[in-house]
Amino acid sequence: MHPYLGSGPYCYANSLAMQLGAAAPSPSTIEVLTGSPFGFQLLGGGLPLFDPYGWDPDQGLDNAIELLGWTCHREGADDGDTALARLREAVQDGPVLVGPVEIGWLRHQPGMTGPIESDHFVSVLAVHGDLVEFHDPQGHPYATLPVGDFLTAWRADTIGYRTRAYTMRSGFRQVREVSAETALRASLPAAAAWLRGRDDLPVPPGTVGGAAGVEGFADLAEAGLPPHLRAHLMYFAVRVGARRLVDAATALAGLGLPAAAAVATRQARLVGSLQYDVVAERDKAVAQTLRELAPTYAELAAALG
Repeated sequence: MHPYLGSGPYCYANSLAMQLGAAAPSPSTIEVLTGSPFGFQLLGGGLPLFDPYGWDPDQGLDNAIELLGWTCHREGADDGDTALARLREAVQDGPVLVGPVEIGWLRHQPGMTGPIESDHFVSVLAVHGDLVEFHDPQGHPYATLPVGDFLTAWRADTIGYRTRAYTMRSGFRQVREVSAETALRASLPAAAAWLRGRDDLPVPPGTVGGAAGVEGFADLAEAGLPPHLRAHLMYFAVRVGARRLVDAATALAGLGLPAAAAVATRQARLVGSLQYDVVAERDKAVAQTLRELAPTYAELAAALG
């Protein structure tokens, strides 16, 4: 097992780390605490995501914040004027974690000219007149956007899991001291529950999780990946899926759980190996790898106990 250091689409983990400042664990630890590495879902029967059935980043953030001993004020708004007024007030006391936002409306990013149904999170630092200033963890410190463009992205109309428009978290406050190791140990029962499959959360119709979801996706790949799924996999899903799993393996090894770490490492290698086959359009090889991956989620659950 070899830890990974480098870039990756960890927007909400990086944004939360920026909020917590010097007290924050690494973004890799935060990502594991969200629960994201522990499962797979074929969303709506057609969109593959290397995260658990019924999971989404918004609830993952809430879980990580609580496990780390912090609290914050989470709110949304019904209209842009109200949201902007609340944001202007909140940033007077410190950075504000904003998201989900529709990344396609973040016009400071090259090539972004309209919605692409992809979520993102940023840390807002200030509102200067008609400009919003923020740290965008996708490589853009002190980015700025006109208020109108920022509000369009922040409304997040295209993000299926968002519960309120204009969601933000502010007023972060540490209520108890919790080490990264303690938080990770406390997260293990939830990790095992995600791997075994939860049925208490709403999911889009047709969504399939775990091994069944992976097998369903293997069938889709074997028939030939359509262009939109190939792009989703090569630019996002494989990268983040492999990164999550290697971070989970590193955390599990650090907790003295070698059997679980070994399974997570095998998962990371399988998911990471998909990148070349997806780009090279070797779809039958993609399907074969996915079928090797499918039983490993039950194996990891068993290793966690």
